[in-house]
Amino acid sequence: MVTLERRKGAEGSMPGRLLVELGKGRFRNSERRIIPFVNDPEKDKLLNDIEHTPHAFVLACLMDRQIKAERAWTIPFAIKETLQTFEVDDLAGVSVQEYKRIFREKSLHRFNDDMAEIFYSGVQDIKEKHNGDASRIWSSKPSSAKVVYEFLQFKGCGKKIATMAANLLATQFRIPFADYYSIDISPDVHVLRVMRRTGLVSRDACLEAVIYRARELNPEFPGVIDFSCWEIGRTWCRPRNPNCDECVIGSVCKKVI
Repeated sequence: MVTLERRKGAEGSMPGRLLVELGKGRFRNSERRIIPFVNDPEKDKLLNDIEHTPHAFVLACLMDRQIKAERAWTIPFAIKETLQTFEVDDLAGVSVQEYKRIFREKSLHRFNDDMAEIFYSGVQDIKEKHNGDASRIWSSKPSSAKVVYEFLQFKGCGKKIATMAANLLATQFRIPFADYYSIDISPDVHVLRVMRRTGLVSRDACLEAVIYRARELNPEFPGVIDFSCWEIGRTWCRPRNPNCDECVIGSVCKKVI
């Protein structure tokens, strides 16, 4: 992934314009590399191999809720290690009761029974609806709306996860789409904090307001600013003691803290 660098001479720019510039620059210039989802080479290898195990990426996306992302994204690898296989047909042959047992025994998630059911349902959908090949969701240069729609068909997948998945496929995996209009920003706590502190939305702005603000900033690809906001929030715009002096957009941020 491309790392953000501090921009000089940007004092005359608005924060929204600079975020769009940073996002477009990353999207335009980045090459596909191993994405450090969990910062573990073996686990990240499975999650990044969308040519051979695209279902690992899809199932990890479905697990990414109400726990730290790094923990959620290790679940497919934990299942692979436990079952000693990760073929879709083999995964589909495991009962929901067995998945619940594995989730509970290994404490894979905060909500083990619920997420075991979602994992089980996701595997069944991949086998039955996509002929065992999850990459059919994004093959043949689909529209962004189609990709988001297909993710929304999975049990437990809301708009936030669906747009996050589409955004990762487009910007990090470099999957070609026919368009990017339907890939919204996915406002987690970091993105929401950055959008509020920059003054792009009000201090009490709801998630929907953030989504529509991003659409206004860059209608052809609203989600292009998502990763930049997330990285700024994780690196500099922390909940306490933000490092505004070194932040890449510090010179234009309104610093509503």
